[in-house]
Amino acid sequence: MGAIKETLGFQAEVKQLLHLMVHSLYSNKEIFLRELISNASDACDKLRFEAIAHPELLEGGADFAIRVAYDKAARTITVSDNGIGMSRQEAIEHLGTIAKSGTREFFARLTGDQQKDAQLIGQFGVGFYSSFIVADRVTVISRRAGTSEAVKWESDGSGEFTVEPAERATRGTDVILHLKEGEDELLSHWQLKSILTKYSDHIATKIRMRKEEWDKDKNAYVVRDEEETVNQANALWARAKADITDEQYKEFYKHVSHDFGDPLAWTHNRVEGKQEYIQLLYIPGRAPFDLWDRNNRHGVKLYVRRVFIMDDAEQLMPPYLRFVRGVIDSNDLPLNVSREILQESRDVRAIREGSTKRVLGLLEDLAENRKDDYAKFWAEFGQCLKEGIGDDAANRERIARLLRFATTASDTPSVSFADYVGRMKDKQKAIYYLAADSLAAAQSSPHLEIFRKKGVEVILFTDRVDEWMLTFLREFDGKELVSVAKGDLDLGELADAQEKEAQAKVADEYKDLVARVKQALGERVQDVRVTLRLTDSPACVVADRDAMSQHLQRLLKAAGQKAPDTKPILELNPNHPLVQRLKYESDDKLGEWAALLLDQAVLAEGGSLDDPAGFVKRVNTMLLDAAAK
Repeated sequence: MGAIKETLGFQAEVKQLLHLMVHSLYSNKEIFLRELISNASDACDKLRFEAIAHPELLEGGADFAIRVAYDKAARTITVSDNGIGMSRQEAIEHLGTIAKSGTREFFARLTGDQQKDAQLIGQFGVGFYSSFIVADRVTVISRRAGTSEAVKWESDGSGEFTVEPAERATRGTDVILHLKEGEDELLSHWQLKSILTKYSDHIATKIRMRKEEWDKDKNAYVVRDEEETVNQANALWARAKADITDEQYKEFYKHVSHDFGDPLAWTHNRVEGKQEYIQLLYIPGRAPFDLWDRNNRHGVKLYVRRVFIMDDAEQLMPPYLRFVRGVIDSNDLPLNVSREILQESRDVRAIREGSTKRVLGLLEDLAENRKDDYAKFWAEFGQCLKEGIGDDAANRERIARLLRFATTASDTPSVSFADYVGRMKDKQKAIYYLAADSLAAAQSSPHLEIFRKKGVEVILFTDRVDEWMLTFLREFDGKELVSVAKGDLDLGELADAQEKEAQAKVADEYKDLVARVKQALGERVQDVRVTLRLTDSPACVVADRDAMSQHLQRLLKAAGQKAPDTKPILELNPNHPLVQRLKYESDDKLGEWAALLLDQAVLAEGGSLDDPAGFVKRVNTMLLDAAAK
């Protein structure tokens, strides 16, 4: 480290975050101490882990502690730890930049509304930067374990910071807050201790303060030389459930998740048998900002016999449950376990399977007994859960029972497969569904016309993941899932004998017209046929039963992926006046009308036209012809 003082600029995102945070989070300013304690605890955890392979890093002692002190005269609060510490370069990287994936997208979502932005900032996690809520200058002095050099980092939060050599007798970090005017109430032993007890009692590392006692002779509180530990200083997850309050569970969630909001639900269990481990797992109340970054490491914190190993052990939870937060503490895994070992370990697979089932059980309990909370969960994480249908064959049936959808009977995604099956018509054999780009597009689809006429409910799939999910989910409770937009419509016993007879008769009556339309459209269609699935629309397009749907083709192409360029099947409504008129048109006119009906059907399906100008020209020609008559 060079013996120089260097002035550097904050990353642009840090400047933006500091400004927003100070203005949006001030009403809950106490959180600065929670965040600094959490960081200090993490620093101690990381050194415990590094010291497994490099015990020399513990020179100076293995009694980890966090110390909180204040100085009324200097108007400072200091949070110190004897954890891993930082080098000069680490101080620049950790305190001057934000390395989180999805950062740009996060800032794009900010609205300028302080209340809404406060929630978003809480999801993002602010950590060290929360210091500037109460301080107008922050000094950090840190010495990395295993080195003799220390660094001093300092900033007033306005856009720049300085780094320079410093002296620190032992490893660890001091964060010194120079308080803003008006924050003197924090310069109190009682105030700081009450904040620590409220927010950080669950921290496993000891939090120490100098004792203060009332001196009758001096008629004042006097600081003693001895220290007291102000938190329970044992792992919350290792305590008996009966000894933990809901508030303590909630505060521990905020520590492990860096979320400011409360969790929706949690499960805490000690598993005994071939593998012994403790799991404390949370369902967040809202989605993290980077939920859809599947490449970003997610997961729970892994401990082995109370020793922290890693904080993003994604091997312990399947990707579709990546929103779960919490702790798993194993009695059986080796202390020097690596990510590579986790990937191959049979014990880890057993923990993963057990934890997955525990989370699904928690969700089942929510769905059954706390329906309003489950609706909140579904709004935030429902699309993730759908991924499990393809990712987790062993639990596919359990996951399928947790899915929720909108249907033609419900505009909100509140209907389960079990609800649907319970409402099926007496003679209905299949579960009918329609996939579309949006709820509005689905509700206006011509494919629903015959189902509305017969009062048959149809599930409306409108999430991008749905079509992929349906390639793995073919039936539920013995009932086949059937797309209303694919294949010949076979209503089975829902169509009476008279309807089936009429369908056969009309197919024969229109076979000449069908042949002419098919010839006129040529390569644009795979086939043309008449249908009784339509009641109001003149035509619709469908896909073969085993072919990729037009909707899925559009999704793949929009994502830049290759999709088979299958031709649609055009179905004509023989009871519609426009179709009936086609029987009497010349071949030239019929070709124009057929192209127009096909284009309309494609648009009604949410598709796009290869020749929109030609479509407009045909519409205008037809309108002029109609006006002339």
